[in-house]
Amino acid sequence: MSADPNAGLREQVLALMPLLRAFGRSLTNNRNDADDLVQDTLLKALTNFDKFTEGTNLRAWLFTIMRNTFYSGMRKGRNEVADSDGVLVAALSVQPAQEGVVAIKELAVALQHLAADQREALILVGAMGLSYEEAADICGCAIGTIKSRVNRARSKLVKTLQYHDLDDGEDGIDLGQEERAADLRPM
Repeated sequence: MSADPNAGLREQVLALMPLLRAFGRSLTNNRNDADDLVQDTLLKALTNFDKFTEGTNLRAWLFTIMRNTFYSGMRKGRNEVADSDGVLVAALSVQPAQEGVVAIKELAVALQHLAADQREALILVGAMGLSYEEAADICGCAIGTIKSRVNRARSKLVKTLQYHDLDDGEDGIDLGQEERAADLRPM
């Protein structure tokens, strides 16, 4: 029997599955569509291992494949339902009993009101923990552009959510830096 030269690479890809699912969820805003996107991404990655350069950033390579797959699907007119105000989601789900769940839903709706490039940059940097450099590589733009998109996205979220004073919790919700990052992680 011959050893599979890509076995180690496959194990690394499997270890990145939770991050791929989370990024897919942030792009599609739908669990089933996100799972389909992850599957498409993994299929493309597994069939193109020969194009991956050993020693480079596997996570960035996979995120780039996912991002390109998502936008290619958008251009091809994949079936998508626009629910920017969350009416359809609210009709399908049970109303939350805890304030934290409500705040997360408000954040999800506010994220959908961001421009796609700003939301993508914020998710990559704020929720996925990528560096500005990695996010810039994935998005195919300059680091300064990513920094600007993240800054604009954060400012718009604060304005949209009306959290005027985030540190002292006067608005009833105290979102420290760690909690804000945690709130940006998809469920």
